[in-house]
Amino acid sequence: MTPPERTPLSARRQSVVVWPLAGLAALLVLNAVINPSFLKITLLDGHLYGVPVDILVQGSRTLLVALGMTLVIATGGIDLSVGSVVAIAGGVCAVLLQAGHGLGLTLGAALATGLAAGAINGVLVARFGLQPIVATLILMVAGRGVAQLVVDGQVVLIASPSFDFLANGFLAGLPVAPLWVGACYLATHLLVRRTALGLLVEAVGDNERASHFAGLAATRIKAMAYVFCGACASLAGILTAANVRAADAYRAGENMELDAIFAVVVGGTALSGGRFLILGTAVGALLIQTLTTTLYNLGVPPAIAPVPKAALILGVAFLQSERVNPWLTGLLRRRKEPA
Repeated sequence: MTPPERTPLSARRQSVVVWPLAGLAALLVLNAVINPSFLKITLLDGHLYGVPVDILVQGSRTLLVALGMTLVIATGGIDLSVGSVVAIAGGVCAVLLQAGHGLGLTLGAALATGLAAGAINGVLVARFGLQPIVATLILMVAGRGVAQLVVDGQVVLIASPSFDFLANGFLAGLPVAPLWVGACYLATHLLVRRTALGLLVEAVGDNERASHFAGLAATRIKAMAYVFCGACASLAGILTAANVRAADAYRAGENMELDAIFAVVVGGTALSGGRFLILGTAVGALLIQTLTTTLYNLGVPPAIAPVPKAALILGVAFLQSERVNPWLTGLLRRRKEPA
């Protein structure tokens, strides 16, 4: 009896990304039919403008947070505190810049807050064994209070051209924010796919106890994933504050943890840990941002907008499931076979 053929891991990963890519393409086609100028990109004063450019700029912050969330979920955890870390980092930037400190010190301090927040979560989860949803929920709630303390309960305006350039500037005619995020994505991809780190993260996520007995520093790997997630959240906080030129401790990063988790799940990363897809996360973040922009363009009220977003995410999740996907693939193959 001939053994069944096994699909290579790279091919399985690519097949998972197909569905969010198809959803993204369908949204673009729908918008192009409804509004032919949706995909139009214009060059004005040497800079690119248009709705697709806006999607890249606005989605870059979600992609940053989702990038860190990917590694956390790959270890079998979750981080609900990223939205609060975004608010804290933005508040730190606003306060330091208003006090007259330099851009380098400001960015370093904001990044340090994210690293510290990630270290706290990592210690609570990896060292003390707290459930990830409980440990990060603590910082999610307390972090908002910390952000309010940093800005003294006020919306602090930022007047710094160099800081504003980080989110609203252009480099060689291209918006600079997606370029920063693209560099972070590329560096992370090379780190986890060109070294053994990606395999170590997947091993810990698949079975932490077995990886520990195999000689892996499972506790350290899991803690470092949370530190990385905190750093990504702080970078997103910097871009958020620079984009609106202000720090709002109450609204900054609001529900960003949900969008990040949605992007990771839609991108094909397993919530149970183990398998993760950095490329899928990028596609998922762009899919969610495109859907959000579509709903706004169609005049859908903000109170109702989460409903179609949830429906799309549920549909993509069903198509990616281990039961529905093989059944659908087999059905399509049978239809293609000659009678």
